[in-house]
Amino acid sequence: MARYTGPVCRLCRREGTKLFLKGSRCYSDKCGVVRRAYAPGQHGQGRKKVTEYGVQLREKQKARRIYGVLEAQFRLYFAKAAREKGITGERLLQLLELRLDNVIFRANFGESRPQSRQLVRHGHFTVNGSRVNIPSYLVKEGDVIEIAQKSRSMSVFADVAETLRARRAAPWISVEPDALRVTIIGLPKREDIDIPVREHLIVERYSR
Repeated sequence: MARYTGPVCRLCRREGTKLFLKGSRCYSDKCGVVRRAYAPGQHGQGRKKVTEYGVQLREKQKARRIYGVLEAQFRLYFAKAAREKGITGERLLQLLELRLDNVIFRANFGESRPQSRQLVRHGHFTVNGSRVNIPSYLVKEGDVIEIAQKSRSMSVFADVAETLRARRAAPWISVEPDALRVTIIGLPKREDIDIPVREHLIVERYSR
């Protein structure tokens, strides 16, 4: 599948906020938004007229870029959220949170969502005992996710147990650091999703 391979700091600058796409770098002075707090490109520092459509578009783009989802895939998530019970915007964010690559990030196995996506693609995790290498795989309540046995000796997971103990995972995820295992104990609520997105504007965008 196609994916964005350009400089990710450029995406944060375009949205005017940190999307936390580069792990620890985003918390340092090297962050692109900190160093150049304006949009990229020749006219990035110029004044632009902000329209209602433009505001809605920016919110949608922020959500897409945070979760690393392409436009067609994002539309499918929205369509699924619109068909299900509940508030469409919140259900949309809930579906995005339940992606396997995001769960790996929320559980602190990966420093960022892009790194977590790569770890999943390389087959380093199992879900309920079966190896899964599809980042968009949607987990559900009760699912158990572990680092595959053959991957546990890899250098990328050398200090992961200490990381799991030191960092707090999302409240809907139960972590067992010694077993290198996490369990989905519930579905994420809106107050658990700490991303700078106004989802009601995304709903308005697709309802035009």
